Amino acid sequence: MCLTFGSVSAQNRSSGGSFIYLLRPDRVFDGETVHAGWVVLVKGDKIEAVGRPAEVNSAGAEVIDLKGMTLMPGLIEGHSHLLLHPYNETAWDDQVLREARSLRVARATVHAQKTLLAGFTTVRDLGTEGADYDDVGLKQAIDQGIIPGPRMIVATRALIATGSYAPKGFSPDIEVPQGAEEADGHDRLIQAVRRQIGKGADVVKVYADYRWGLMAEARPTYTLDELKLIVETAKSSGRPVVAHAGTAEGMRRAILAGCETLEHGDAGTPEIFALMKQQNTALCPTLAAGDAVSQYRGWKKGTDPEPERIRQKRLTFRQALDAGVTICFGGDVGVFAHGDNARELEMMVDYGMKPLEVLRSATAVNADVFHLTDRGRIRPGLLADLVAVTGDPIQTITQVRQVRLVMKGGNLYKR
Repeated sequence: MCLTFGSVSAQNRSSGGSFIYLLRPDRVFDGETVHAGWVVLVKGDKIEAVGRPAEVNSAGAEVIDLKGMTLMPGLIEGHSHLLLHPYNETAWDDQVLREARSLRVARATVHAQKTLLAGFTTVRDLGTEGADYDDVGLKQAIDQGIIPGPRMIVATRALIATGSYAPKGFSPDIEVPQGAEEADGHDRLIQAVRRQIGKGADVVKVYADYRWGLMAEARPTYTLDELKLIVETAKSSGRPVVAHAGTAEGMRRAILAGCETLEHGDAGTPEIFALMKQQNTALCPTLAAGDAVSQYRGWKKGTDPEPERIRQKRLTFRQALDAGVTICFGGDVGVFAHGDNARELEMMVDYGMKPLEVLRSATAVNADVFHLTDRGRIRPGLLADLVAVTGDPIQTITQVRQVRLVMKGGNLYKR
């Protein structure tokens, strides 16, 4: 059966059926290492066999010739907001306050399709930013085959300390809808965590710091005990907690509380990154978001000198690498255009990582950090989430943009 979604055609293959593909690229990046001349056999929604052609029984398989290409696991976006669109199109405040949720969901369906066609078969979507639990319905629509898109790990509303988040700048007499759920103290935090999990959250996101007041610099929000309570409550249901944390103190509290990943980490220090390494806390640096915001504010990249914010980010990212911190790939896409997720991969190389390390980050590393045991590598028995790109991205990272084949669960969305 062939399902058509606009320009996307998905050839559906049921698990355990007789449909078999043999993918024959120049090389296979299996999520960890590169193998020249390997082939990959797909049956139903799983990878059946991997190896040299003589080692793989491909009887009855439809051969897909990927000459000149590299076959990789489907890429895993670690920090996405499918319900946001670039801030140079519409300011974040206006998206939260002025755009109907129905409009935001309709736009998100297009974002999901663009993400999938760019080779990103899984996204960790870290907050609806004022759209309540609409990420849950978006995930269900994708899972049920109603719309094309990546597999989603959703955080729903996210948690913020009262008075710390946004939109801001209104009269103090006015109660303004917030971009996340306000909760404080023992009982309210437990209720909020359980409520979000009950509504469908796969992961709990907490803002460990933010810009208090109208124009202030970021400062910690929750106490260490509050963060520990959030982690304990989520963990009892098997859910991890991730923390928005940009300040050194906010990062320190989130690490000690047991948050599994820190998002951004802009003002980290060598001591903080050493603590992250010690506690096995991963960093999702979101380089592309800060780069995009700086350009929205007038920086002419490639012409003007780099702003202090960018120079500082280069420094802290280097410090995290030197400390041996696990780096997750995640760009905070939504701040910039969906489908342009590769922007973060390119910047990770520009900021000091080798292309092979970056590709590991976007596949096997993210799978391990996010507890996704069924994907992120090309191995027999794992999901047939695969992407083929022209050339060799291990040598030239920009080749990740040259997507020629996208397969998710054995279904071909681009060929």
